[in-house]
Order: sequence, then C-alpha cells, then structure tokens
Amino acid sequence: MNIKRYQNELILLSAVIFLVASFFYKQVQRAKMSEVNQQMVQEISIFQETVSLKKIWDNKRVSQKLESIKKLVPSSKIKWQKKGKKLTVKFTDMRPSDINKVVTKLLNIAVQLESMKIEKNGKYYQMEIKCKW
Repeated sequence: MNIKRYQNELILLSAVIFLVASFFYKQVQRAKMSEVNQQMVQEISIFQETVSLKKIWDNKRVSQKLESIKKLVPSSKIKWQKKGKKLTVKFTDMRPSDINKVVTKLLNIAVQLESMKIEKNGKYYQMEIKCKW
C-alpha cells in the first residue's frame, strides 16, 4: 500500500475524527455547565428563602401574634410559659373545634413547631405545643 497515494484521504479522515471528538467534548462540557448552573440557581433560591425566613422570625410582631392565641380559648384552660423566643403552651379540656382554631392560627404564624402533643381524655382533649421563632 502506498501511503503517499492516500495521504490526502488520511488527513481528511483524521480531521473528521478530530471534529467528531471535539463535538462530543463540547456537548459534555455544555451538559456539565448546565448542571452546575442549575445547582447554583437552587442554592441561591435556598439562600434567599433562608434570608426571608430570618427576616420573618426576627419580626417583633411574631410574639404579639402568638398572644392572640390566648384570646381563642378561655384563660382557665391555658398554661402559658414564654421564655425569650420559645413558647410552651398547655391547653386542657378543649373541644375539637377549639383545637382546630388554635392549630390554624398557629400555622399561619411564622413559628417553628418543636413538638405538638394531643391526648384525648373522655370527650375533651389536652394539647401541648412547644415552638420557637
């Protein structure tokens, strides 16, 4: 076989192989960059959510909104312990409608529930809530 005779075809073949290899390399790099960009967007959204939650939790009106829970149930049924930004509330002799009112109100306030215990005694309920903000 005479290599000089097929020299141009070999050069063309090597150029095509190089072109195909560079094309696939480019596609792999684009996919990696797309993945990195998606991760960055996700991390930025998580950071923005954290900042907004911090602003909400630093709000001075959260404790005032928590005080409005006292008005939903008679004061004889509530044992209220508030220390700094932590709250422990014990409700006794509650009807299901009272529990629904309290839980709905609590879920609409920007607090983090640490625990919620509900026990049934006869036809009334006892509930203990621990939360912080």
